[in-house]
Amino acid sequence: MSRYVTIKENREFSRVYRRGKSFVSPLLVTYVIRSRDKNRPPRYGITTGKKVGNAVRRSRARRVIRASYDHLYPQLQNGWEMIFVARAKTPFVKSQNVEKTMKNHLKQAGVLMNRGSA
Repeated sequence: MSRYVTIKENREFSRVYRRGKSFVSPLLVTYVIRSRDKNRPPRYGITTGKKVGNAVRRSRARRVIRASYDHLYPQLQNGWEMIFVARAKTPFVKSQNVEKTMKNHLKQAGVLMNRGSA
């Protein structure tokens, strides 16, 4: 089984959009919902609309979001599904900025594991 499980089907995206809780910032929009199976590894999906820019910018936005997710993955709890939506500023910032925003959103949602004093 793959380490990272992605959301691929439109009905799954729609369910997270409809029922999930959203967190908004100028760099990223995050939708989070509890999975039906609490022991399932965290799943994620990335959306980049045409407003983000041309294909090169949309690809960069996805790469930056994926890099941030990869870095935060060890801290994520099982049983969550999340969708990250790129904003117009996403392709123009460094992945550290997106990672900080993503970490804040996931912390607010209660997806990150509680670490001691780390």
